[in-house]
Amino acid sequence: MRCGRTAYAEAPDSSPKYLKKPIYDDVGMLPSAASKAALKAAADSAVKADPKPTSKAAHPSSSQSVSNPTPTDRLEKHVRAARLSLQRAVSTGEDKLNNLLTQGFHLENSFTSTIASLAPSKGSSEKVLPGSIYVLVSAMAGSILTRNRNILLRFSVPLAAGITVGWIVLPITSRNVGDLVWTYEEKVPAVRNAHLYTRGFLQEAWRFGKVHAELGKKKIEQGVEGARGGVEGWVSGKK
Repeated sequence: MRCGRTAYAEAPDSSPKYLKKPIYDDVGMLPSAASKAALKAAADSAVKADPKPTSKAAHPSSSQSVSNPTPTDRLEKHVRAARLSLQRAVSTGEDKLNNLLTQGFHLENSFTSTIASLAPSKGSSEKVLPGSIYVLVSAMAGSILTRNRNILLRFSVPLAAGITVGWIVLPITSRNVGDLVWTYEEKVPAVRNAHLYTRGFLQEAWRFGKVHAELGKKKIEQGVEGARGGVEGWVSGKK
C-alpha cells in the first residue's frame, strides 16, 4: 500500500558564484560590432602606411640569397663569364683567319691573272720562250761589254740592250709589260712625270736621228748619182 507524499523542487541559486563556466571560454570574449569596426579601421590605416607589408615577409630567403650569393652561384657566374670570353676570342680568331685566307686568295688570283695578261695572244706568231732567251743573252752581252766601266754604264747598258731586243723580238709582250708598269707608275706622280719626260726625250731623239739618217741617206744617194754621172760622162767622152 502506497502512501502519498508531496515532493518539493528548489530553483537553482542565481548568484554569480553558483554560475557554471561555459565549455568554450572564447564565447564570452567575442568582440562586439564597435570593436570590430575599430579593428578594421586600424588595419586600413596600417595598409595605407605600408602598402606591401607582406611582400618582404613572404620572401625573406630570396632577398637574402640576392644579397649573399652562395659559392655555387659565384662559381657558376665565373664559369659563364669564362665561357663567353672564350667563345668571343674563338669567333674573333676565326674571322681574322677567314679574312687572311680571303686576302691571300685574291692576291693569288691577281698575280696569276697579271702574269697571264702579259703573254701574247694565241693567234699571234710571237713565241715567249726563244724571245726571252734572246733578251737575256743581249742583257748579258751588255753587262760583259761594260764590266770595266763605271757603275752607271754597268747598270744602264744591259738594261737598254735587254729592252731594245725585247721590243724587237717580243713586241706584244713588251707592250703588255710597259702597260703594266705604267699602271703602277700612275700611282706615284714623280715617277710618272719622270717616265713621261724620259719617253718624250727618247722619242724626240729617235725622230731627230731618223730625220738626220734620212738626210744623210739622201746626200749619199745624191753623191752616188753625181759620181755615177761623172763616171758615165767620162767613159762616154773617152769613146
